[in-house]
Amino acid sequence: MDKCHERDVMQIQLETARLRLEPFCETHFAGLLALNSEPVVMQFLGDGSPATPTEVQESIASAKHRWNRFGFSWWSFIRKGSGEIIGAGCVQHIENEPRNPVEVGWRLKRDHWGHGYATEAARAMIGFAFDVLGLASIHATTHPSNERSIKVMERLGMRSLGMQRYYGTLAATYVLERW
Repeated sequence: MDKCHERDVMQIQLETARLRLEPFCETHFAGLLALNSEPVVMQFLGDGSPATPTEVQESIASAKHRWNRFGFSWWSFIRKGSGEIIGAGCVQHIENEPRNPVEVGWRLKRDHWGHGYATEAARAMIGFAFDVLGLASIHATTHPSNERSIKVMERLGMRSLGMQRYYGTLAATYVLERW
């Protein structure tokens, strides 16, 4: 176990055929900055602006805090073989508000879109949510124009709940009940 996670026993690494999902760590900073600096990646997230270095550092610190508080948060998607961070994803309370449902979410570098990585990583995170956390259901939200994410949600077998107000806007909201 690396120095980032040796003291955080609640942080769980996941693996898929092509990816290693590692809880956010300071050593992921450069890869996460590259990911979150791509305007096309960030267009449907927050205000649509690329993240600053300070925001990426804060997101790593916040994720580590939530791992320790809740036992779930954000992972970096690391491609096996190359070691490159190609994306990130989460299991977290919607809007980071503990009274809200738990959601699964993802983002990928543009040059890795269309290769099944989002679906592959999401399946691993959903398995974690159901098998480790024991959740009965998991939600996903996105901007209604984010057709690629909506297609991933549908591929995962998620059911549309229509538009619901989250993250300060109306979001396309989906749910998946435990398998």
